[in-house]
Amino acid sequence: MTKDDFNGAEQRNLQIAAMRLYLKLCVTLFMTTVIVALMLTCHININQIQVRTLKNLVLEDFRSQYDLKFKRLLAMTEQDTAPTTELPNITETPMEWDVTTANCAVNHNLTKTMWFRTLEPKFQQYVLYRHCRNFPMILNHPEKCGEDIYLLIVIKSVITQHDRRELIRQTWGKEQEINGKKIRTVFLLGHAANDTEMTNHQKLLEYEDHIFRDILQWAFLDSFYNLTLKETQFLKWFSIYCHKVQYIFKGDDDIFVNIPNVIEYLQETPAKNLFFGDVIFSAWPIRNKHSKYYIPKELYSKSRYPPYAGGGGFVMDGEVARKLYRASRSVELFPIDDVFLGMCLKLLQVKPIKHNAFKTFGLVKEKSSKLNKEPCFYKSLIVVHKLLPPDLIKMWKLVNSSLNCTHKYSLTDSMIPAIE
Repeated sequence: MTKDDFNGAEQRNLQIAAMRLYLKLCVTLFMTTVIVALMLTCHININQIQVRTLKNLVLEDFRSQYDLKFKRLLAMTEQDTAPTTELPNITETPMEWDVTTANCAVNHNLTKTMWFRTLEPKFQQYVLYRHCRNFPMILNHPEKCGEDIYLLIVIKSVITQHDRRELIRQTWGKEQEINGKKIRTVFLLGHAANDTEMTNHQKLLEYEDHIFRDILQWAFLDSFYNLTLKETQFLKWFSIYCHKVQYIFKGDDDIFVNIPNVIEYLQETPAKNLFFGDVIFSAWPIRNKHSKYYIPKELYSKSRYPPYAGGGGFVMDGEVARKLYRASRSVELFPIDDVFLGMCLKLLQVKPIKHNAFKTFGLVKEKSSKLNKEPCFYKSLIVVHKLLPPDLIKMWKLVNSSLNCTHKYSLTDSMIPAIE
């Protein structure tokens, strides 16, 4: 073999090696594209999925000869899958509810991580399904937003608490017009927590809805950690159907609300990006495992939560609700719904306003104090939390009777004094 023949053979070998590398890179990139497309089709949050499997496959194949090229490719992969705090450019909203079947699989990739194994069982169960964000509707009433509505009252409830819903319809949450301003009400529910409730109470719920036509129900389990799903599903529902709603009051089903005071404040406080309630600033995550609100450091490592509206209720304008829907699609779900909304508000750079007329922990610190049952204070407030049906109906009748109060606090300056 001559020198020229040898050089030609060596050149051909190099060309063949280069072609093999090129083909392997093409196959790898093709596989990556397919995997990403499948994850997007299944609505899986890519930030939650570990890319270690892909890294290992490529590493075993290329490390021996092409380590430098592999490292560059790996750096590009990590950059593409890194979490982002920027709000995505999401402009398309479905014209109607676009989920008809429940199709949510366990994220088994998490079970292989040390991070997952350190979690308590209840949080393991939570994070395995945390990527699930799309659920069918069992009961839907898009006609609720078929007209110009000044205030939409939105109440979180559960399937067994029909007595609370009925009392709200009869008292502060009744559908009415105040000075020409239309007020409408809907209740948010998931499905029953056990087979007995599903068999019996679901039929009662459907009959209740047949009469009042004000229940929105989704096919996810009604539980404390799934309250965040009620937030995200409602925000999507609102963005689809409620283009003519000006303001939203959103709260629990165990509160007293003075709706005329809500309207008075809204009329005297014209503002864009309005979101107000009992806002909590610089709250720290509770690390006590016996607390209902316990959050392990593995789920939230920061020392403080962003500002959020706590307790039983808050008010926002319709435009903020539509922006919150957009933000909620990029913020990882969190077990505490109030804090989750605070995270979304932070992403939107919307500052919630603290209003002293929202009393989510009672009027005074001492629960047994008679001042907690003083109707003149209720007459000046907007929200008082933790009233069961007997107390609620009693207070409602007192506040709406010929009650003679010597002083009415200002609602415009939010300076209702605390009672100690």
